[in-house]
Amino acid sequence: MLVVMQAPATEEQVSAVCQKIESLGYRAHSIPGAERTAIGITGNKGEVEPGTLEEMAGVQEVIRVTKPYKLVSRDIKEDNTVIRFAGTDATIGGPALAIIAGPCAIENRDQAFAVAERVHRAGAQFFRGGAYKPRTSPYSFQGLGEEGLRIMAEIRQQFGMRIVTEAIDNESLELVEEYADVIQIGARNMQNFSLLKRAGRSRKPVLIKRGMSATLEEFLMAAEYVMSEGNYNVVLCERGVRTFADHTRNTLDLSVVPAVQRLSHLPIVVDPSHGTGKRNKVTPLSRAAVAVGADGLIVEVHHQPDKALSDGMQSLYPDQFDELMAQVRQIAPVVGRTVASTGPQMSPAPSTLSLT
Repeated sequence: MLVVMQAPATEEQVSAVCQKIESLGYRAHSIPGAERTAIGITGNKGEVEPGTLEEMAGVQEVIRVTKPYKLVSRDIKEDNTVIRFAGTDATIGGPALAIIAGPCAIENRDQAFAVAERVHRAGAQFFRGGAYKPRTSPYSFQGLGEEGLRIMAEIRQQFGMRIVTEAIDNESLELVEEYADVIQIGARNMQNFSLLKRAGRSRKPVLIKRGMSATLEEFLMAAEYVMSEGNYNVVLCERGVRTFADHTRNTLDLSVVPAVQRLSHLPIVVDPSHGTGKRNKVTPLSRAAVAVGADGLIVEVHHQPDKALSDGMQSLYPDQFDELMAQVRQIAPVVGRTVASTGPQMSPAPSTLSLT
């Protein structure tokens, strides 16, 4: 069920409706919009009797929501969600493209700072890097853990970029929540419902990558799990699905971008690195992602990809990322988007800086 408040409804009236919903044994989710506030009702196994709510002050109407997902739906919020970060003009959603770039894994401090300096200079406002790596093989590099998180915290301090990194379980999420600006839930964990619920109790934005064979509805339901716990700052990420094709690592499904935007108010970004697994395909698919209306890109960049401990074949060289950004800046205005200007020339911090 969905309670639509009148445009002039006061905070007191919204609060009274939420209290009434809670008193009936349900959970209320108040989501302000540009012109109105909508209150989603979850926890109800059947239809809520609308008469108890329709007569309350400030209520415009009570709507039955038939979709399995409620809080992610445009039924509850017509305008697009824009996620903002204190102390910066970086956003995810809205007219500005969110450019998220960095290595697949944080290998050491020198590597991380070398990549951060270049992607920042090119105009990326978000730095991605894995401190925890869920790998197919148990013998592959699994990440630096908290040491990697500390390195990324230093990068934020020096370059001002917001940090996006993955949590692979409840234990790692505790640390990621402490250090990062955006908690990433990887494709393998898209249906790890206990992890999604824990992320929903965080106050940090959550980026959910589409599962390897997830349908559109399953993708949206993963976001619903997070939002049902009270965290409404959710970003979706298309990173390719598994098909019969063998010319790419995955099949990047760009058609899901307008499909999500038709059904949901949440922003959606595209990962052309995992979506293709091939360095020479990352820039063309980045261009296509911007053209199709994606809210941003998440791109892997490494200064020495041939020596990378994870996903070197799909990581761009810094010069290639510069060219990608130049092309994105040409395409973005055509679809009504803007891109941050290039960052200032900066040198990496000395490698002797203490991590403690």
